[in-house]
Amino acid sequence: MKPTTLEIEFLGTGTSTGVPMLRCHCPVCMSADPRDKRLRASAIVRYQGARLLIDCGPDFRTQMLRASDDNIDAVLLTHIHYDHVAGLDDLRAYCFEKPFPLYARADVMNLLHKRIPYCFAENAYPGVAHFEEHIIGDEPFLVEGVRVEPIPVKHYKLDIYGFRIGPLAYITDAKSIDDETIERLKDVPLLVINSLRATGKHISHMCLEETLDVVSRIHPGHTYLIHMSDRMGLHAESPKLLPPGVELAYDGLIVKV
Repeated sequence: MKPTTLEIEFLGTGTSTGVPMLRCHCPVCMSADPRDKRLRASAIVRYQGARLLIDCGPDFRTQMLRASDDNIDAVLLTHIHYDHVAGLDDLRAYCFEKPFPLYARADVMNLLHKRIPYCFAENAYPGVAHFEEHIIGDEPFLVEGVRVEPIPVKHYKLDIYGFRIGPLAYITDAKSIDDETIERLKDVPLLVINSLRATGKHISHMCLEETLDVVSRIHPGHTYLIHMSDRMGLHAESPKLLPPGVELAYDGLIVKV
């Protein structure tokens, strides 16, 4: 019988610059607390026997070397931005026997063909990463027998996906989420969602006030925040900012639901 408990391992919880950010000497970037060291956002979801990687950014190799288990069965891409796809070349270690399953929107897949054409060439150079391509749309799909439901959100003007997998909803880089999608996610047991900064606004990412508004409307069982910059503040001080049931995720955290 396949396990029914879902496990998510946060490989990275930072925004595109990572934390510490280069040339920044603020208290967060200089913190000795390992929870304040945030690689670019990515996670492994383990559910019903499948091990699904969400996004594959520039820190992928480092993340997998320190992960609790480096086995993955497929990659789900939320969107094309560099901090979410730049590690795809490092999947060559998973492609020795056969192409590695890659799930992405058509626009994302088309841009990957242009950015890393050698990974999609008919007569590829020996040893490069190569992929089994799966184009996804708004309809749910199966990966290793597990149902994955795309969650459409807006990253400024860009249409991107979060993913619902069993009791988990994973959303990154969202600036807005429409009412219909909010309704679909009502009372989800575990919500993972982006929040860039503790204060202020950003053109393409929700900051804390906006994120907490979405959380209150979804009313999840528990929430972890991801895709955070140094301006989210020190992890140790975050309980002062957050309501009950909402926490900052941190790199290496494993949550089961």
